[in-house]
Amino acid sequence: MTVRALIERSAAAPPDAAYALAADGDGALYHRDLAASCQRVAALLRAQNLKPGNTVSVVMPNGLNTLRLLLGALWAGQVVNPVNLLSQPEQMRYVLDHSDCRLVVVAPEWEQRVRALIATVDRPIALLVADPAGTVLPGEAAADEPETDAQGGQEDSPADAVALLMYTSGTTGVPKGVMLTQANLVANARAISAAHALTAGDRVLAVLPLYHINAFVVTMLAPLVEGGSLVVAPKFSAGRFWLQATQRRCTWLNVVPTIISYLLDGEAPARADLAALRFCRSASAALAPDQLRAFEQRFGIGVIETMGLTETAAPSFSNPLESGQRRLGAVGLASGCEARVVDAEFQSLPAGKSGEIVIRGPNVMRGYYKNEATTRAAFTPDGWLRTGDLGHQDADGYFFVTGRIKELIIKGGENIAPREIDEALLRHPAVLEAAAVGIPDRHYGQEILACVVLRGGAACSEDELTDFCALQLGRYKTPKAFRFVTELPRGPSGKVQRLKLLDAG
Repeated sequence: MTVRALIERSAAAPPDAAYALAADGDGALYHRDLAASCQRVAALLRAQNLKPGNTVSVVMPNGLNTLRLLLGALWAGQVVNPVNLLSQPEQMRYVLDHSDCRLVVVAPEWEQRVRALIATVDRPIALLVADPAGTVLPGEAAADEPETDAQGGQEDSPADAVALLMYTSGTTGVPKGVMLTQANLVANARAISAAHALTAGDRVLAVLPLYHINAFVVTMLAPLVEGGSLVVAPKFSAGRFWLQATQRRCTWLNVVPTIISYLLDGEAPARADLAALRFCRSASAALAPDQLRAFEQRFGIGVIETMGLTETAAPSFSNPLESGQRRLGAVGLASGCEARVVDAEFQSLPAGKSGEIVIRGPNVMRGYYKNEATTRAAFTPDGWLRTGDLGHQDADGYFFVTGRIKELIIKGGENIAPREIDEALLRHPAVLEAAAVGIPDRHYGQEILACVVLRGGAACSEDELTDFCALQLGRYKTPKAFRFVTELPRGPSGKVQRLKLLDAG
C-alpha cells in the first residue's frame, strides 16, 4: 500500500472532517480536500521539472504548508528529504549535496543561508521560498493542471519505491541517509494506529518537528489510517502546550521525555480541562520511571512508552494501550514487526539475558543512500536490522533498553548502563536533567562523568551529588566528576547525544 492510497481514502470522510488544524489561528486542511491539495502540489513540483523518483529537500518548520508539501511530494512519487533545522551549516550542506536533491523548498528565514549553501554544491539546485504556516505554495495556482491517469502523469508510485530520505543525526561522522519506501511508511502508520486504537474522532497535538521520523510518521501519517486529525504547532511551547491541546480538543499527545520534564516543571491545568486526553505517548528516548509516575499523578493522563529508529520508520516497540498491561521501564512489545535479543554471534538469547536488540519486518528501511558498506553492516547475516541498543526481553515478551552499545561505560571490566546513573540523579530534587558518559581513566579504563542541568533557582554542589549517588548507586557506580551545564546536547528527537557530552563546556 502507498501513502497516496491512504490519502485517497480520506475522500470518504465526512465533509466537515478536519485532517489538520493550526494550533494558533484558524488555518485548516480537511480530509475532503487532501487529494486535490496533493494534485496541486504535484503539479507545482512537475512545473519545477521534478519527475517521480527525484528528491525534493524541505527546510521548513511545522505548518500546514509543510504538511501539504510533504504529502503532495509523496503523492507525486518524489523522494522527500526533510532537513534537520538543528543541523550545523556544514552538516546541512552535506545533506543537500549528498541527497542529490533537484529542488529545495525553504521557509523565508532560511532563504539566505540555504542559497549560500547550495551555491557551493557542484550541480544546479532550484530553490522555492514558502510560508510554512500558509495554505498555498508560491506558483501553485499557475502550475499546470494535474494530469490524468490516461495521460500517464498521475499513476501511483510502486509500494517498494523509495519515498523518504531522512538523514540521521549521528554523534560521530557524517549523517547517514535512511531510505524508507512507500510500503515502510504505510506499514508503520497502520501499526501505530492499531497499537493506540486510533479512530476518526482522535486528534493529536503535533509539536515535534516533521523533519524527524517520529512526527513524520506518528503525527502526519498515522491519522490518515482511520481519518483522524492533528493540530500543528510550529514548535513546542511549554507555556502554550496545554492551551493548544485543550482548545483544539486533542485526545492524545505525542511527546519526548524532554517535553515531559518541562511540563512537570510548569503549571498544571485543571484536571477537568484534560478529561478528553486519553493517553500521552512518549517516544525517541528513555523516560525515567520516576518522571512517568510523576506525569501520570500530576496530570491524570496515562503514559505509553514506545521506541523506534529512523531505520524502522518510527516505533518498533509500544506498550499496550490498556494501563494494566503496561510495563514500567519497558519500551513495550514488538509493534508491527519481529524483535529479539542476540549475542555477539547473533544467536538469540533467552529471556532476562542482555544483548543487542535486532528487528525484522515491513517497517525496516531499504538501506542507507549511496552507502552499501554501512548498509551491509547494519544487518545480521540472516537479515535482521541491528539497532545498536543493549537490552533484554522478559518472559512476557516486553523489551527493556539499558543503553547504546557504543555508549556503554566499562569501568574496571564491569558494564555500567548510563541510563542507571541518569535515573538516580533525576531523583534529586534540584536536578532537572542528567546524562552520564564514560571518560578515560588510567586505572579503570573508564570512569563516569555526569552532566547535570539544575532546576531554575535551585542550587547544588558536586559533593552533595556525590553523596546522593553513593546512597542511590553505591560508590563504584557513583560518577567521578560532575559538570553543571545549561542544556544537554540533543538530536531532533530529544535523545541525548552522549558522546557530545565530552565536548560540553
